[in-house]
Amino acid sequence: MQTTNKQTQLNSKFPEWPAEALTEAEAREWAREWDEARAASFFAKLAEVTIRSQSQGASTSARAFTPRFHLTLKSGNVKTGPIPVSTSAASTCPDACPLKSRGCYASAGGPLALHWKAVSENGRGDDWSTFVARISALPDGQLFRHNQAGDLPGENNSVDVSMLAELVDASEGKRGWTYTHKPVTGDGNEATCNRAAVRQANERGFTVNLSADNLIEADELKDADCGPVVVVLPVGSPLAMTTPNGHKVVVCPAQRPESKATCATCGLCQRQRSVIVGFLAHGTQAKAASAIAANA
Repeated sequence: MQTTNKQTQLNSKFPEWPAEALTEAEAREWAREWDEARAASFFAKLAEVTIRSQSQGASTSARAFTPRFHLTLKSGNVKTGPIPVSTSAASTCPDACPLKSRGCYASAGGPLALHWKAVSENGRGDDWSTFVARISALPDGQLFRHNQAGDLPGENNSVDVSMLAELVDASEGKRGWTYTHKPVTGDGNEATCNRAAVRQANERGFTVNLSADNLIEADELKDADCGPVVVVLPVGSPLAMTTPNGHKVVVCPAQRPESKATCATCGLCQRQRSVIVGFLAHGTQAKAASAIAANA
């Protein structure tokens, strides 16, 4: 197959590593340009393969990844407050998340665990198109949390870029935020494409927080420079601290003693920010999560 003009243009956009010394800011900008060019080239090639398979009569579905997604218009969780929250099927959760097998608050029993199981295994909720339409119908300015359980669309470690873009489109004018454990560090195609997709979502106003499991990983995610960072902290951690590289960490306002803050009244995780938000390990699996956070 001949190389298309579009592919030639994409390949020509890969920036060359400059010979002169760069400042940190210049190095970050170069890495960002290279990152996005690589992702664009990867997906252009993927599209060519798909078109070629269809032309050869291969049987393809519109979307092979078909989990369920549920939107609750008014959360009953006292920590979240009465705002819309969504739940994604467990198949969206990446193996890269060490809490997947132990320490995940959402799978630890109780109403949320039962609800998540119904979405993941029993068909509760909507297909993706219907779910996105529900998000689009939320009022402008509405604060909402995507995923009280589950991760970004895409199976296991991968972000489905087109699905995420549809969610970002539907969230325009709203104040949506979420968290992800999908890998965004490293030079592999998967991490590179995830990183570019997450960066674009953040730049377009849908906040995707990068979830770290300890302070060292929080520094690594800050270096990825594609979104704000949150981190799990061991039980008993101070309310403010710094990472090994000097980044400021503050404990979630709702977890502070005597605090009456909720996600609905705070909105810190929805903001694009430099400070890292720390979550003290909590729930029935707090001991396991705390151990993971402490083993840096």
